[in-house]
Amino acid sequence: MPYLTRCVTSVVEQSIGRDEVEIIVVDDGSTDGTAEELRRLSDAHPGAIRVFAQENSGGPSAPRNVGLGHARGRFVFFLDADDYLGPEALERMVAMAEENATDIVLGKMVGVGGRAAPQSMFRRDQPRADVFSSRVYWTLNPMKLFRRDLLERHGLRFPEDLSIGEDQLFVAPAYLHAAGISVLASYDCLYWVEREDQGNITLRTGGTESRLRFLPRMVDLLLESVPPGQGRDHLAHRHLTVEVQQLLGHLAQEPRPEQEKALSRLAETIAPLWHEGIDDRLSAMARLRLHLIRHRMLDELLTLVKFERELARGEVATPVLVEDGRALARYPFLRDADRAVPDRCYDVTAQLGVRHQVSRAELTGTALRLEGHAYLHRVGTEDVTTELVLRERDTKAEHRLPVTHTGTPGLGAEEDQGRFTYGRAGFEAVVDIATAAGGGPLPGGLWDISLAVGAQGISKEVRIGSRRAEGVSGAAATHVVDTVAGLRAVTLYTTAPHGNFTLDLDERKHAVTRGLRLDGTIRWASDAPAELEFSGRCALAALPPGTLGLALRSDRGDSAAFPVTATGDTFTVRVPVSTLPAGVWRGELRLGDWALPLPALPGGLAAAKWSRRALPWYAKRAPAEAKGFALVVARTSLTKAVTRLVRS
Repeated sequence: MPYLTRCVTSVVEQSIGRDEVEIIVVDDGSTDGTAEELRRLSDAHPGAIRVFAQENSGGPSAPRNVGLGHARGRFVFFLDADDYLGPEALERMVAMAEENATDIVLGKMVGVGGRAAPQSMFRRDQPRADVFSSRVYWTLNPMKLFRRDLLERHGLRFPEDLSIGEDQLFVAPAYLHAAGISVLASYDCLYWVEREDQGNITLRTGGTESRLRFLPRMVDLLLESVPPGQGRDHLAHRHLTVEVQQLLGHLAQEPRPEQEKALSRLAETIAPLWHEGIDDRLSAMARLRLHLIRHRMLDELLTLVKFERELARGEVATPVLVEDGRALARYPFLRDADRAVPDRCYDVTAQLGVRHQVSRAELTGTALRLEGHAYLHRVGTEDVTTELVLRERDTKAEHRLPVTHTGTPGLGAEEDQGRFTYGRAGFEAVVDIATAAGGGPLPGGLWDISLAVGAQGISKEVRIGSRRAEGVSGAAATHVVDTVAGLRAVTLYTTAPHGNFTLDLDERKHAVTRGLRLDGTIRWASDAPAELEFSGRCALAALPPGTLGLALRSDRGDSAAFPVTATGDTFTVRVPVSTLPAGVWRGELRLGDWALPLPALPGGLAAAKWSRRALPWYAKRAPAEAKGFALVVARTSLTKAVTRLVRS
């Protein structure tokens, strides 16, 4: 109390409808007024809540098992009394399970009151996933939607002899047996609350003993259920990092004899999961931890635990030693002759982050000009070797272009408490599509733009564009440029969802004609009755002068061209029909080899009339059976003209 009221109410008010939900509440020997509140809630919502009371069991397993034994629904969802659901959580999760025929749905969790909720598996919706190709195994709490048939077929229940880790021994086998797993990341389903009294069971269950009771059983589960290989290593990664780090945090608080015993048991427990091949999956800190555990180096482990806490609070820095193209973190005992810890336990080369920003991205003619900065985090900008990399998305063709390195005084002073600065991280680069392919023109395609950021013999590649200075647009902008081979389309745009720059050459994704539009209104010019006026819009970012115009041709083989007059992104074209030879004229808006058909002349458009060499001429819409734009230009028959005159 009062968490229970909010919890139950959040289920009663679910958008899926009360008839679709049964609420089973197990009162596990409460002493805080919960029983009375449950009676009140039951009276307020007749038939919606079933309450089962029992003596306190000492943990969450027994009451969950009781509830599961009474459940009748197609799905079950476990909800702790201090948490609550988003209004549409059950409706959305059930829909996802049904649409994708999956047995388990992970709904996005949101921490409340300072509680940290799992995040890595909720980057995006995943209609159908599994434990080996996703991050779902990094959340083993039971607050998920389970197809009840899955649980009953495999007899899955929570072990009642554990005070912590019981959820892992329920959820992990459910994951492994599931026909499919869905992840709903686009809606906040579960609000995970940290109680003001710090009374959450997982927060107050301390000591290594309880953890050393469930961890060996999890290791046995993996060894028995998952064959050796990448799949097992993927799951072992979680236990060799999350559980081990948490256990060491508790170990540091215990008396020395208990520390030694716990360390020995821990080393024996994780030995079957750890092998050198798994090291590539682990961070340097995790590798160092496991090495110290394996060799029972208790004092060194305690020093490392203290160092990690100081690191998390920002009290210490971790500069790197750069040597022979590798970066080694200066964690405790690096190159300490007495400890002889291998360098691989400190190797953070693969983990080095790249900080970067684009301050200019501008297409002018055939050249793209890029400016910004990029550096390897914690590696000083000495012996800088940064290059620009163009890579075609389908063919994987690659071209590397030099950049000009520029000074960036003070860069880095605002991060890491100013412990590292990067004074030569700036870059300027020009990508000229006429010469970027080893001196020749860049072929058509989607050319993703990256930087190979290098310093002190280390180089890491990163896509650029996701971080841009204010004023640097990521919107697609199509340019038509003049080259030796003729007009080409070049579009600079940013890709979804990350916002990195790509060059689209020759309309792989962005058609030039989509940037041109002719208005449907065609009329005779008010100041020149024999001039046909067209209007439209051009959304292209740039095009060579004089290349956009209107082209006409007649059924007799004559042709004529008329220039566009542009004002901003709008344009007009005037066609003096009195200059056209006789014939039926058709046409299009032309930009080099690109063409946009002219719209049909309006049915009510009157004929234009003029004299040429003292003879009457006219221009009018072709008969209705002619499709599209069709203009008849002809000399008026004298016989017909005289006959009309006599009749009048």
